[in-house]
Amino acid sequence: MQLAVRHAIPRAVLRRVLQAFAVALILATICFALVHAIPGDMALRIAVGRLGVENTSPDAVEQIRDAEMLSRPLLAQYGDWLRAVLTGDIGQSFVSGRPVAEELLGPSGYTLRLAAIAWLLSYAFALPLGIAAGLAPNGTLDRATALAAAGLSSLPTFLIGIALISVFVLSLDWLPPAGYRRPEHLVLPAVTLALGLMAPSMRIIRNAVVEVQDATYMTYARIRGFGRIKAFARHGLRNASVPIVTFAALQFAYLMDGFLIVETLFNYPGLGDAMVSALLARDVPVVMGSALLIGTSYAVINLLADLICMWLDPRLVCESHGSR
Repeated sequence: MQLAVRHAIPRAVLRRVLQAFAVALILATICFALVHAIPGDMALRIAVGRLGVENTSPDAVEQIRDAEMLSRPLLAQYGDWLRAVLTGDIGQSFVSGRPVAEELLGPSGYTLRLAAIAWLLSYAFALPLGIAAGLAPNGTLDRATALAAAGLSSLPTFLIGIALISVFVLSLDWLPPAGYRRPEHLVLPAVTLALGLMAPSMRIIRNAVVEVQDATYMTYARIRGFGRIKAFARHGLRNASVPIVTFAALQFAYLMDGFLIVETLFNYPGLGDAMVSALLARDVPVVMGSALLIGTSYAVINLLADLICMWLDPRLVCESHGSR
């Protein structure tokens, strides 16, 4: 068993590293194609973003077109960017002229802070509610959480945000509406994301608990005299955690989707807001750098989830090792 673990972990790390590169490359390629497919003159949009509308002239547009070599074929532009990435250089912003890594450093920190708060807040409610519903399936709490999860899942993220703004900003005047100047500005975007995360999490946790409750070893534990809660705590919790951890990692994809909407809605200076601004300005290096960062982060989260699942259930290591 220990030998299998030692062999499987390096393979899992290598697999996720390769996945990170592939996913990031695919995302960046799609973003490159979509940005260039947007109608309009890219050089003009960059000139407006760099110089402002009042200082933009035909000569300035042509200078930017020549300086950034935007007249070259798209495949040549993409090939140059790819070769630079392989050397660790993800380019410079067309608008600000700063390295893309510096452009994304600040927004990434804001997004990471928001993501951590939203994720922790969602599971602070989803874990106890899901476990309690799973321990008493078809009970009152189970039906109530199922109804709440269905309602929240049916609402788009922006509608949840607008509803929170209407209640806590416009009606009660308890919280600031947008921006980020003090910790209170984190509340509404974090709660908006957390509600979207919490809805499916409650049902996944509930189903994992129900499945474990029906397992043979849980029946044996109850025959030995353990109560339902004690038997679950001693024998079922670790097994139920495996699908929960896997799903929690997959929810990172939801967070990435939600950031684009939530950060724009609340004018929060994170990665989603920076990516939207870069798209509007046709700042291709920043858009592609954001895609690289998102794809890499997603693969790293999946790697951590794999390692945690191997620790929780060593049988997964043996199955993975045996299948190869």
